[in-house]
Amino acid sequence: MILEKFLKFLKAPLKRIYSLIPEKIRYSKTFWDTYNFLNESQWWSSEKIEEYQFNKLSALLEHSYENIPYYRKIFDQRSIKPQNIRNFEDLKKIPFLTKEIIRNNLNDLVARNFRKSQLYYCTTGGSTGIPLGIYHEKYVTADIEWAYMLMQWSRVGFKVGDRSVILRGTAVGSVERQNLWEYNPTIKSLILSPYHLSECSIVKYLNKIREFEPDYFQAYPSLITILARFMKANGISPFKSIKAILCGSEHLYQWQRKLLEDAFGCRVYSWYGHSEQVVLAGECEVSNYYHIFPEYGIIEPIEKNEINHAEGNLHEMVSTGLNNYVCPLIRYRTMDLAEFSDLKCECGRNHKLIKKIEGRMQELVITKNDIIVSLTSLIFAQHFNAFSKIREMQLIQEKKGEIIVKISKINNYDSSDEKEIFDKLSQAVNNGLDIFFEYVDCIPRAPNGKYKFLIQKLNFIS
Repeated sequence: MILEKFLKFLKAPLKRIYSLIPEKIRYSKTFWDTYNFLNESQWWSSEKIEEYQFNKLSALLEHSYENIPYYRKIFDQRSIKPQNIRNFEDLKKIPFLTKEIIRNNLNDLVARNFRKSQLYYCTTGGSTGIPLGIYHEKYVTADIEWAYMLMQWSRVGFKVGDRSVILRGTAVGSVERQNLWEYNPTIKSLILSPYHLSECSIVKYLNKIREFEPDYFQAYPSLITILARFMKANGISPFKSIKAILCGSEHLYQWQRKLLEDAFGCRVYSWYGHSEQVVLAGECEVSNYYHIFPEYGIIEPIEKNEINHAEGNLHEMVSTGLNNYVCPLIRYRTMDLAEFSDLKCECGRNHKLIKKIEGRMQELVITKNDIIVSLTSLIFAQHFNAFSKIREMQLIQEKKGEIIVKISKINNYDSSDEKEIFDKLSQAVNNGLDIFFEYVDCIPRAPNGKYKFLIQKLNFIS
């Protein structure tokens, strides 16, 4: 206990010292190599992009066949070799990879030429109702991902070292101590607690933001929408210092975009991605269409006759990530639907475009004391060991301050797993929810073939 308190005491000054190191030195070679590469490749011709993608794909397939038991088995069962994939159409010779396949074969999906010390385990909350965990490369994957994020934000002016306010799923201190924010000098960011946003605290949040004078605001759309509604209702003027709002991890509705732009008086930038890191797409400086990063992954829009749940102009995004050699996801079914566009953007990039994304619609839960919590903050931003023992999961809210957690469990799920879920959900909302568990054999799909993770029956959102 004494050592733990001592380490916490040292944490803040160490962060301040670390923040004094220039970004050119503080950020890794992997980060800068990736960032500089993307700065050049964003202007490549369509022909050069396709050549790059196919070369990366060929190397990934060769590596997967030689080092990953799952893919060796899949290829051998079909009597094919990596050399048989001669074009993007040939990718269809490889079967789809699903969340269930990953969960059931995770050990065989890890490359044998990596040491255990090089791996780190990452979980996704399972917005489609199926929790998932995969492996990435320690000290490498995170730097590559950060380079991609900064590159896409640079389209609206963001630079390394700019000051940000962050209102996402990041916990601030301890919920019990009621910390509303903390400053992280290493990323020059004011991090706001997503768990204490209420009518009583909103004015404190807004005053702190104005005092901080951020350049940018990083947020979940559902959370910053609460601030924007309050600002509009109370005639609170925009923050002059904020150049753009950077929204991600949840679907951004058009009504939210308009509300945010009216309230904050600046551009709203949105991006789309996954914890699985197989697809990343974001808007540009002149368009609200999502530009798919071709260096990040190869997307296959799947027609309705191939997967029976895409309707109208919507297609499911099946993607092959090009940067994860530890646990490659080849032809991975994202279970997200999108409307693609054949237009060429006026920005000059030869990226394929997404007009609209219909996956992972955000949801909100209301607590006993009228605090509105995003589903991302409640579930998806946390790590649950119990998720590896759950087949499917769904939340239902019929009364304020109550949720039903419906679970289709696997055999080794027990009372300790229920307690973990109960404790973490309770802590996230400071015991603001009565939580009930219901165990079922399966959870029905929606008409489009996807799970609805939260069934919200309260009419508190317009």
